[in-house]
Order: sequence, then C-alpha cells, then structure tokens
Amino acid sequence: MYSETEDVIRALAENAESVCRAYLPAGRREGSYWIVGDLQNNPGRSLFVRLTGPASGPGARGKWQDAAVGLHGDLLDIIRERTGISRFPDLLAEARAHLGRPQPVLPDAPMPKKAKAPAGTTVAAARLFAASMPVAGTLADSYFRSRGLTQGGRMNALRFHPKCWHREEGQTKSTPRPALIAAVTDGAGALQGVHRTWLAPDGQGKARVETQRRAMGHLLGNAVRLTPHDDILVVGEGIETMLSLIEAVPGLPVWAALSSGHLGAVLLPEELQRLYIAIDRDPAGRGAAERLSARATGVGISVRVLEPRLGDFNDDLRATGKEALRQHLAGQIGPEDRQRLFG
Repeated sequence: MYSETEDVIRALAENAESVCRAYLPAGRREGSYWIVGDLQNNPGRSLFVRLTGPASGPGARGKWQDAAVGLHGDLLDIIRERTGISRFPDLLAEARAHLGRPQPVLPDAPMPKKAKAPAGTTVAAARLFAASMPVAGTLADSYFRSRGLTQGGRMNALRFHPKCWHREEGQTKSTPRPALIAAVTDGAGALQGVHRTWLAPDGQGKARVETQRRAMGHLLGNAVRLTPHDDILVVGEGIETMLSLIEAVPGLPVWAALSSGHLGAVLLPEELQRLYIAIDRDPAGRGAAERLSARATGVGISVRVLEPRLGDFNDDLRATGKEALRQHLAGQIGPEDRQRLFG
C-alpha cells in the first residue's frame, strides 16, 4: 500500500547530501558520510549521516546516528529538529518544499462533486497533475529516451497523462492526446500551474499538431523544480534542455523556467549563493540571461552563464553524448563548485 510518508522519506534519502547541506550546513561531506557535531548543527564529528548505501535495511542511505548520545533516525527527524516544526502535516510540507514536490492544493471551499474547476486555474492545474501518472514506463518515458534522456522517470515534478485534452487555437473541438505534464511550483513548493507537452502516439517525438505545448495556472516567477537545490542552482528554459544537464552531471540542482520570458522573471531562493544560467543559443535566451543575471547580482548572488555548443544542451547531448557534454560543462562551472558537482 502506498504511503506518502515513506515515499517522502525515501526521496529525502535519495537526496541526502542536499538535505544535509540545507539543514546541517555546519557539517561537511567525508567520503560516504556527512559529519557534524550534533542535531543542533554545532561543529564537530559526533553525528554522521549516510549519503550512500541501500534504500533500506542496515547501512541505508539517509540514516543518521549521533555516537555521543546514542540517538539515531532518518532525515525527516533532522528536518523536524532543525526547523522546530511539531505538526506532522507541516513537517511533510517542509520536506516536500525542499524536494521541489508540489504541495496539495486545497480550494477555499469544496466544489460540487461533478463540477469542473474553471479552465486555466491553479485548482484545475492541480487536478490535472493529480490525475496523471509517474513517467517511468509510459510514452513520456519513451519520448525522453528518444532524446537521449534517461532520468525523466525519476523526477517527481514530471508526470504523464494518456488522454490530456488538446485544442488548436481558434478551434472549439478538443481531442484527447498523450501528454507530458510538468508541475510548476513556487518557493514554498505549492503547485501554481502545469505545463503540457503533447506527444506522438508512439512517444517518438511531439504530437504533429500546431500547438505542441501549453501552460495553465500561474507561471510567472515560478518554475519546474526538477531536483532539490541548496546554495547552488542551475536554471534554464526547457525541460528537455535541463534534463540534458542532469544526464551529464547527475545530482545537479536544476530548474526549468519553460521559456525565455519566464527565465528572466524566475524568483530565486533567499539562501542562494551561486547561480548558473543555462542559456539557449538565441537572442531571446541571451536577453533572458542578462535580465536574470542583473537581478541576481543585485542581491549579491554570484552568476555564471552555461552556453551550449549547438542550439541548446539537448542538441549537444544528442550530437556528442553525455561524456562530451560533461566535459564541456566542467569547463564552465566555477572552480569553487567543480569538485562538489563533478567529484
């Protein structure tokens, strides 16, 4: 039986180092462990968190132990201790926010059972996302693999809907088509909208329609948070472009803003210290990078631009492979982050 709590704990464990950097920043990584003084984030070497290992059982990743006091637990315990959150639903909300997962959207007043949410609203977006399924093993997974991407099935922000309504501009008739569904969330992890990419019936590309992508809800300032971030973030435009970076550098903290206009307006986390902007090689992409860079540097965030060899990073991945893309990115990442991201 599905348990959201177990699912969140499992996801935290898969991102154990990111959790430790965010909630136990006084510690540091040593081999397969995060070492710190105690649960109060004091410097020292008493408490250690396993960053690698099996998903469960002895030596599981995400488990911690404080040798000085004999305490042990999981990463949800660390978040509870460091935030002071006592209500369990609020604790799960905090964990979801760190993971970039959409928070449940509850309307102020429940709608009648058969009533539809107004088209384009946040509630309608939440219903569509909830009605979708995980990507792994679906046509969306096939679509990603046709573009050299193998990590899409692991992203909590991405789902698949086999019969998502599609209507061309100016038309009144809608047709159900398979679609990739992406959650657009705000800084608190609340779902603000979704982005739809309609797919070909065999998953080997986008649908052969004039309007292949469309968003609903509130996108401005928000993003598709593909992987958790801490003090470093990589943000760019398209989902496929940003998944290409993860393909080359697994674990990279990545957001997709979905368009050049939204890239220039994305709201950055307060704790961010270094921002990497992954541009598309076109005037719109460069302009968006300039706007975002100006905003970031204005609040003291260090900025570097990541530039593809071809049109975008998915073009690079498919043309040269992930190892060549990894080497290309390594030459653009700042020396202060190179070991951490590529080590």
